[in-house]
Amino acid sequence: MITLHDFELDDGCYRVRLLLAFLGLPARIVAVDMWPGQEHTRPPLLSLNPLATLPILTDGDLVLHDPAAILAYLARRYDTAGVWLPAEPAPFGQVMMWLSFAIGPAAAASTARSHALFGHGANTAAAAAAALRIMDDHMTARGFQGAPWFAGPTPTIADIALFPAIALSRDFGVEHEAYPALRRWMRRVRAIPGFIPMPGIPDYH
Repeated sequence: MITLHDFELDDGCYRVRLLLAFLGLPARIVAVDMWPGQEHTRPPLLSLNPLATLPILTDGDLVLHDPAAILAYLARRYDTAGVWLPAEPAPFGQVMMWLSFAIGPAAAASTARSHALFGHGANTAAAAAAALRIMDDHMTARGFQGAPWFAGPTPTIADIALFPAIALSRDFGVEHEAYPALRRWMRRVRAIPGFIPMPGIPDYH
């Protein structure tokens, strides 16, 4: 049985919950009092992840604690059709490039949201808005090519990794109206069978 140590308001945990839902994978969800309880910084969770971060996923003896790594593992292990993480070199490279963007420049959105909601970390809303502009420009260009997704003809884990950056941006004061291509893309993500919301992300737009 897959076990996910989860904080409902954490966008990294939401990414994992979303892929589990898209894949139809059963999982045991263990709620963690991340804020304000700081449960992730103490044993036994600290023994699973010495970095004291969430999410943490276990699958048998395997323990993973990085959202991008967890997404890649679940896609490779359980998506037998190879849709969410393509094996072909070109789309695989595109997916990995946008995964890197999600945990790099677009991570400013997560930091800005933590600052706004919990008073933790720096106010990186300006950097987040710049990352969202890059994403919107990319999806505008993809739209001219008739390509609806970030890294291929079908949704991939790149789309899942990037989705919370814009979908939760109102939590830190950045509205969606300035990003029309991302708004259209968010509607497509919400239409994927199995889509689940989280606080701050309704199941409609």
